[in-house]
Amino acid sequence: MAEWLYEAGIGEERAALVEDDTIVEALIAVDDGGLRVGGVHDARLAEGGQVTIGRHVATLNRVPAGLSTGSALRVEIVREVIPEPGRTKPARAIATDEPPRPAPTLLDRIAATGIPVRRLHAYEPDALEAAGWSETLDEAVSGDIAFAGGALRMTPTPAMTLFDVDGHGDLDALSIAAARAVARAIRRHGIGGSIGIDFPTLTGKAPRQAVAQALDEALPPPFERTAVNGFGFLQIVRPRPRASLPELLRGDPVGAAARAALRMIERTPPDAPRVHALTPVIRTRLAAEPAWLAEVERRTGRPISLA
Repeated sequence: MAEWLYEAGIGEERAALVEDDTIVEALIAVDDGGLRVGGVHDARLAEGGQVTIGRHVATLNRVPAGLSTGSALRVEIVREVIPEPGRTKPARAIATDEPPRPAPTLLDRIAATGIPVRRLHAYEPDALEAAGWSETLDEAVSGDIAFAGGALRMTPTPAMTLFDVDGHGDLDALSIAAARAVARAIRRHGIGGSIGIDFPTLTGKAPRQAVAQALDEALPPPFERTAVNGFGFLQIVRPRPRASLPELLRGDPVGAAARAALRMIERTPPDAPRVHALTPVIRTRLAAEPAWLAEVERRTGRPISLA
């Protein structure tokens, strides 16, 4: 039976859809005060087709007729900020007449799926870890994904997320297994936008069609794709409302490590030492987030010393 595991962490919410004791979707929502999909806000039109929402900036899909720079309008966020190497892609908004409302939280989003949600607590056995949480995060950061008979190399780029297939044995069977593994990885890591898959070069139309069919059967809609071309390349396009797990973790690795450290501290038994050995860069990041430290002390009921 499928269920969502949900954890209200410090600095972030975490959720994993688990089926047969395996994570099929992993989600993290960082508590950074940023613009979230579904939020409706009062804004002002800025230059270059952008709007300002408090301290935030978003790109407006289409400027309503008759508005000039400085005009007030109301917008809905349809895409969140996407971190990319060397830059950040701003949030995207559309004009709307709907009343202001906050964006759905991660808990709201998973509850809306209709699948049962189990809320986790630090004093319980670590159900996320038992399902493979750390392994999933390691995949997102390293890009190395193993499957029976081969391996994938996942590489996010500003243009698209690329999957390179490696393995041995019969190339037709390898490519079909890789297509299914890529589909699972796309879902597990929440990858959207343009996605390219470099399969081994396959001889003949029938084997290439079999690979595409395997992908269609394993990847939930909506998506569009090309056929596998003669060089073994296939491209997929999926909705991209927010950053994928690899983009999120690679975009702020120190922040991700700091929040993971807080999770570890929160789960430390009460009779364990109160001094936690952390790297200087993580200590510096936590020192810059006094609310996080105050919250972990509140939850654990004791002062925390970061050595």
